[in-house]
Amino acid sequence: MNGGVQRPSKNVAKATTVKRMPQKGRATNMAGTGLQFRFCYLCRMDATHDLFVRWMELEQKLVERFGKKPDLETVLFLIGIQELGDLRHKYTKEQKQDLMHVAVCSLLSQSGYFVFDHTDGEGWPHFKQLKPLPTLGLREQEDFLKDHILLYFQQNGF
Repeated sequence: MNGGVQRPSKNVAKATTVKRMPQKGRATNMAGTGLQFRFCYLCRMDATHDLFVRWMELEQKLVERFGKKPDLETVLFLIGIQELGDLRHKYTKEQKQDLMHVAVCSLLSQSGYFVFDHTDGEGWPHFKQLKPLPTLGLREQEDFLKDHILLYFQQNGF
């Protein structure tokens, strides 16, 4: 002991080797370090950061256009109005929910989850589900929708 500081043993190997990347996000132990790395987690961090930056850029454009920062539900409502093509001044609570549903179906049709089926007598679009939605946590669901919203605005030249 030297002043309460313990020096490492000279027998500790200086070189470390990295094992092959684990499958399905399993942790890998880097030999000699005792540290656990989750490579998939790090990849998700980069993707999450990218999504965050792109979402902030979209929010800024919407603030410039409408004068205030919209939340996710408001963005879905706006997309629903765009897809319906009916710019009324007032919507009932049920119609607002229906507009958000139209928006979600339109957004997810970009990835093949839904397809436009028909328009009813009142002009509302109806969709048919083609495949089951992925099972995601609340945060992942929000990010999933945000990613589709960003694609929607990109494809529509916004």
